[in-house]
Amino acid sequence: MPVPAPDSPLDSKPVPADPTLIHPMPEQPRVVQLRPLVKSPLIEVGEYSYYDDPDEPTAFETRNVLYHYGPEKLVIGKFCAIGTGARFIMNGANHRMDGPSTFPFPTMGGSWADHFDLLGGLPSRGDTVVGNDVWFGYDAMVMPGVRIGHGAIIGAGSVVTSDVPDYGIVGGDPARLLRTRHSEEDIARLLAVAWWDWPVADITEHVRLIMSGSVTDLEEVVRGRA
Repeated sequence: MPVPAPDSPLDSKPVPADPTLIHPMPEQPRVVQLRPLVKSPLIEVGEYSYYDDPDEPTAFETRNVLYHYGPEKLVIGKFCAIGTGARFIMNGANHRMDGPSTFPFPTMGGSWADHFDLLGGLPSRGDTVVGNDVWFGYDAMVMPGVRIGHGAIIGAGSVVTSDVPDYGIVGGDPARLLRTRHSEEDIARLLAVAWWDWPVADITEHVRLIMSGSVTDLEEVVRGRA
């Protein structure tokens, strides 16, 4: 068997994807990485999380994060895949419900604006937090203050009104837990491995194991790094 030349590609180190590129696939401008795109201090996104939209993917902050008047944050982890039309409804969507009308009169201006105090103190569920390695299907909707665990899958068209466990698969309106992707034991092992927190060089070297290997394979990588 011939020996590869010293400058052979077989001898080169794997090169990680660039997390600073807004368009990681130049031939597919519909795909954008969110971390280098978002500017709002109320939105935090981990590296490599992306959004896919054939129309205006770069308008994610205004088209997909709605009623974001603060101070609650939207926090999205690393390596999340967000399908077209997925939306995050923030606490600014809330209206008063304790009086005869829910209409926000002060926002319309005129002397009605003198009553802005009536819009204060509305219920808040806090930050909306998405873990790492979460996959959102087409047109999924996440309501305010929801927490979605690592490795979860949000089915297309789902309306997520309550927390989603690690590696849970949810679907429907309102979304309900359909099943988990792994056993409780394996979920605990995957959370301990936390491959998304590995140095990017290690992730790059072990992409195939992360995508198609076993929990044991990933544990062996961790032991080899110790």
